[in-house]
Amino acid sequence: MPSPNPQPAIVLVRPQMGENIGGAARAMWNFGLDRMRIVNPRDGWPNQKAIAMSSGAGRLLEEAQICDSVADSIGDCTYVFATTARARDLTKPVMTPEHAMEVAREKIAAGEKVAVLFGPERAGLENEDIAHANAIINVPVNPEYASLNLAQCVLLTAYEWMRGKVDVAPERMELAKTEWANQAEIEALARHYEERLDEAGFFFPEPKAEGMKVNLRNMWSRLPLTRADAQMLHGMLRQLLRRKD
Repeated sequence: MPSPNPQPAIVLVRPQMGENIGGAARAMWNFGLDRMRIVNPRDGWPNQKAIAMSSGAGRLLEEAQICDSVADSIGDCTYVFATTARARDLTKPVMTPEHAMEVAREKIAAGEKVAVLFGPERAGLENEDIAHANAIINVPVNPEYASLNLAQCVLLTAYEWMRGKVDVAPERMELAKTEWANQAEIEALARHYEERLDEAGFFFPEPKAEGMKVNLRNMWSRLPLTRADAQMLHGMLRQLLRRKD
């Protein structure tokens, strides 16, 4: 059975290639969506090429609803988006995928059922399809090449759905089997280098020596060093001194 998590239904309207249906299933499952509806697939159903391309997301295809028309596919929905790359001379709100999924989350949280229509690969949704929708999703793409693969378009929408549900930091540091160096370890590293540089006559001339040492300590404190970094820097200095001897 589909996931009990509230989510929009992804409706593929007259898809032409089984591979793209399978790719759309993969894109959906990548981002936690599993409610697929398919309107009049060109090559019939089930489709072995779709199953082969789904690569682990075959459950979505097994549970997909096969519908005879766009109206049938969205009959239980209260708000519908239609994806299109071109202006269609229809008066409707036009949203980015990001904003559309914000609206979808708000409506689903309020108990509404939401669907997103995706058109066939060759030309996309027809005006007759889009007329069923409350709003249009338009992806800002290169105007000289606006064509998106069906699975790519599903992936963009599914990504924006997941991005709004999961609090993901825009940047994080992946520590590979180590931890950040603490102040005692940074101090030991700074002292090691200061002592060895002092022995080598680096802090010259004498009137500038203290200022140079302060700058060196300040450099160590600015660097985001891990324990592994500190150990390596200790080892590098020891090896250099051994080679000198």
